[in-house]
Amino acid sequence: AQVVESGGGLVEPGGSLRLSCAVSGFTLDYYAIGWFLQAPVQLREGVGCISGRASFAHLPDSVKGRFTISGDNAENTVYLQMDSLKPEDTAVYSCALRYPWYGYDCSDEASEYSYWGQGTQVTVSS
Repeated sequence: AQVVESGGGLVEPGGSLRLSCAVSGFTLDYYAIGWFLQAPVQLREGVGCISGRASFAHLPDSVKGRFTISGDNAENTVYLQMDSLKPEDTAVYSCALRYPWYGYDCSDEASEYSYWGQGTQVTVSS
């Protein structure tokens, strides 16, 4: 499987970006996709996940109300919509695939995911 992120870039505080996570090699039916960020000299942090079987999405409190995760199984793509961005959101964002996954929930633990993208840089600055 190949996992590729896109959609990063430079945005002003308060702005929005939509990141895409495109999966090839697998059909997104029974899966989980997790989104993670890593800022310089900081540990990797989960910013949300989605389970394909139930369209269940989980977002941590740190981004709840600002970020939204959605999936388009027909396009084999999962999206991370980021609104009201803050300078502290600046990081490399990566998505990762857990496949197969038959659960109705999903995990923010990076160790649960086997297939990772290369990451896309998000910079929030004026």
